[in-house]
Amino acid sequence: MAREKMRVDKWLWCVRIFKSRSKATDACKKGHISIGENKLKPSAMITIDQCINVKKDGYLLTFKIKELLERRVSAVLAEPCYDNLTPEEELNKFKSWYIGKAKSEFRERGAGRPTKRERREIDDYKEELYLDEWFDS
Repeated sequence: MAREKMRVDKWLWCVRIFKSRSKATDACKKGHISIGENKLKPSAMITIDQCINVKKDGYLLTFKIKELLERRVSAVLAEPCYDNLTPEEELNKFKSWYIGKAKSEFRERGAGRPTKRERREIDDYKEELYLDEWFDS
C-alpha cells in the first residue's frame, strides 16, 4: 500500500539527499527546507507532486516528489522517487567564483592530522562562516 503523506525529514533521508535522518532534521530546524516561501519543520507532512527546496552545501536544490517510501533505499532505487529540478546555473555557480581564489589550509607543523572531532568542528565552522553568507544575501 502506497503512502499518501510522509514526514519531510524522513523522506529526505530515505531518498539519500541527507546522509542521516538527524542531518535532515537539523536542516529543517535551521530553515534550510521549504516549499515555496514556507519553511518546513521536521514533522511537516509532504505529499506526491510537491516541489521542495533544499539549501545544502551552498546550493539551492529543488526536487519534485514523485514517490513516498516506506524505508531508506539504495541510491539507484531512490533516484526515480524524485525529479531534480535544480537549474544548471545553480549547480555550476561556484565554478567560476572558486577557481584560483581558495588558499590551502594551514595546520601547525607536527600537529598531525585532525581527529574526527576536530574535523567535525572545522566543518561546522566552515558551514556557519561560508554557507550562511550565501543564503543571507
